[in-house]
Amino acid sequence: MKLHLSPPASSTLKSAIKITGSKSESNRLLLLQALYPNIKIQNLSNSDDAIVMQKGIKVSKGEVDIHHAGTAMRFLTTYFSSQAGKEVVLTGSKRMTERPIGVLVDALKSLGADITYLENEGYPPLHIKGKKIEKQKVSLPADISSQYISSLLLTAPSLDNGLELELVGKITSVPYIKMTLALLTQIGVKNSFVGNTIKVSSKKEISKSTLVVESDWSSASYYYSIVALCAVGTEITLSAYKKDSLQGDSVLADIYKDFGVETIFLDNKIVLKKVSKAVEAIITKDLSNAPDIAQTIAVTTFGLGLGCHLTGLHTLKIKETDRLEALKTELTKLGAAITVTNNSLTIKASNTIHKDIAIDTYNDHRMGMAFAPLALKTSIIINDAGVVSKSYPDFWTDLKQLQIAIKDA
Repeated sequence: MKLHLSPPASSTLKSAIKITGSKSESNRLLLLQALYPNIKIQNLSNSDDAIVMQKGIKVSKGEVDIHHAGTAMRFLTTYFSSQAGKEVVLTGSKRMTERPIGVLVDALKSLGADITYLENEGYPPLHIKGKKIEKQKVSLPADISSQYISSLLLTAPSLDNGLELELVGKITSVPYIKMTLALLTQIGVKNSFVGNTIKVSSKKEISKSTLVVESDWSSASYYYSIVALCAVGTEITLSAYKKDSLQGDSVLADIYKDFGVETIFLDNKIVLKKVSKAVEAIITKDLSNAPDIAQTIAVTTFGLGLGCHLTGLHTLKIKETDRLEALKTELTKLGAAITVTNNSLTIKASNTIHKDIAIDTYNDHRMGMAFAPLALKTSIIINDAGVVSKSYPDFWTDLKQLQIAIKDA
């Protein structure tokens, strides 16, 4: 599916949109529900990743294909390793077989897990024979993707002796780790996070509980970008959100103040208002704790003719695509002067935006959605636009509510 997007008639927009539950929270709760069936989940994400997670977790024997879902790959690796009697081959798309899993596999093997690489050492597909895990202590590098860490923490309470996890080095993506621990606390699992050591106690059973998934802040980022690119007076209401969010990407509310966007928290919703022009000519941000919104911020600054220097982006190299190189390629096509390193991205301020450029999405949902807001400034083409279903299947439908012209290209 290829879509052609054109600017709306007015540069001042007003709309209200309901966004599905967070993919990050949903997949964490789905794993906890598999371990503790007394858990009920409301407002579950309708994303491809959540659907794949739901299907995969029910398999006891045979192949589990998680397609492009990196979260499911990491979470299910630990889950199946700890389930005595279950034996699976955990695999995915071609890109998934290029995304490293070795650091998690090594940690699990040190705990006694039985995992074999079927093709390349350190990469899926994996042959996993579930067994009872009794060892308690394990260590991981602190600067890796938080999904490796959360994978261990989520399964930890089901282990006979719980888990003590030492993180070696400087910790990144702390909010995602804290989200995982907060969800454990909600279901009554004792845990602590002191210095670089995380402890999770064993818990055999939990009482019946219903947990409501907050809407996805990563998905909200595209509306922050849209509001930033619109005229003063634009107002978009999003639901369902809360001020004390567990999601690291809720930092958007602070970051987008620099773009003149105010966030008003109401009961179960937020209102995004464009109140002024951007306050800085060059946006400088360390996104170590929220790397998933880097693409959105980079495109916003380019669309406004601003410069930016974004750091803390080392985990973007191993996502659905190498997001730094993908950003460099696509923004250059649009006229940006952009440079990237292994952990940073820099764009020079410029008012040049080329028209009717076709943006490649690289099997990466965030590439498609991050570039879409540029339709406020110029007509643009999004190749393989259906890729957004990985996290936000209703994105293009919701975008039409903003009077952005969308048609098949």
